[in-house]
Amino acid sequence: MRYFFLILMSTFVIYSAEAQIYEVGVFVGGSNFIGDVGATDYISPNQTAYGILAKWNRSPRHSFRASLIFSDLEDIDAKSDDPRRKERGYEFNTSILELSAGMEFTFVDFDLHSIGFKGTPYLYSGISLTNHDNNYFSPSGEFMSESGFSWVVGIPMALGYKARIAHHLVLGAEIGARYTFSDQLDGSVPSSNNDEQLTFGNTNNNDWYMFTGFTLTYTFGRRPCYCNF
Repeated sequence: MRYFFLILMSTFVIYSAEAQIYEVGVFVGGSNFIGDVGATDYISPNQTAYGILAKWNRSPRHSFRASLIFSDLEDIDAKSDDPRRKERGYEFNTSILELSAGMEFTFVDFDLHSIGFKGTPYLYSGISLTNHDNNYFSPSGEFMSESGFSWVVGIPMALGYKARIAHHLVLGAEIGARYTFSDQLDGSVPSSNNDEQLTFGNTNNNDWYMFTGFTLTYTFGRRPCYCNF
């Protein structure tokens, strides 16, 4: 049974490699945070974000997509429109690493083997896993480091537009929001139960962050057959 399974998987991989088209490339852009510290502007990149991504174009209308993105999240109360936050004067900066996987849907057919200009808006969503250091704010308002780090589950949601700019190159621009199932990215909720008295902000709202930027991917693979899916 084990050998049968290996043969079956090998056949599937060989068939997929011959029958589909793939993309690998880079993401470059910016990030901004939305939470209990700093401004709450939805699209206001203030830190560099960069990473790599890969796609498996399973049909002209949808692709399986995975990405790895690095960035810092930073926000400052002084830049907020809320006078209470300005008076408080908190600020934070933390590094994140995001792993994301999901599905990308195009508004029109995006068959890269067809002749002529190809471009389409698209939507992307799936699931993300974000690594960040554990931090908290001291009673004096100083941003402090806790020992260790945490992994946060989230939901990525992106809207973009992509177009073929050369025979094997696709350029895209997208705005992506990440809703996380955590309120700890900005240090407003310490990870240790011993520091619960240092919690502040709206604990009913979890943290968000945004990625805004460009993707450039290289396409390869034989002309696909989409008739079975």
